Amino acid sequence: MNKLAAATVFAIMVLGQWFVPGNMIFQEEKVLEQGVAYKFRTQPIDPSDPFRGKYVRLSYEMRSLESDSLVCNYGTKLYVTLGVDSLGFAKAEKIGLERPSTGDFVIADCAGYYGSVQHFNLPFDTFYMNEDKALKAEIAVREVQRDTLPTVCYGVVHILEDRAVLSDVQIDGVSLKDYVDEP
Repeated sequence: MNKLAAATVFAIMVLGQWFVPGNMIFQEEKVLEQGVAYKFRTQPIDPSDPFRGKYVRLSYEMRSLESDSLVCNYGTKLYVTLGVDSLGFAKAEKIGLERPSTGDFVIADCAGYYGSVQHFNLPFDTFYMNEDKALKAEIAVREVQRDTLPTVCYGVVHILEDRAVLSDVQIDGVSLKDYVDEP
């Protein structure tokens, strides 16, 4: 292979290595800027992963919907059409195997069908934290979940077309990142 061809292949490889992550970042930023923000009530836990670092793993209260007509296999992609309840939190309005023609929706994974209730897993279940704040966040969230006071923990998720991006976790309207800094 001559030097020009080798230099061309190398340049294409370098550009590709910058393009792929750059495009991923661009797509997420587009969802955050142009997407509709929904608040999803959470039930968080905080694991640690040696490859991904510290993060808050989220489990959502909205994870099932009554549906007499839909039965799916575990892992099947489902379309969950969203609405907002009287308190301003996201709620599942419809669920199906086909993309809705109107309204905001998320693509979830089927988690089983029990009785007349369809269960599903939402895709935005990890919130990454600064390593120094992660333990404090874990303790704060655990205390908030056990507390008998009407404290609410929720994830703020921006939705645009078929993409969803978790932008923040909040406790009573305060970002978890700031909540752990409070005395």
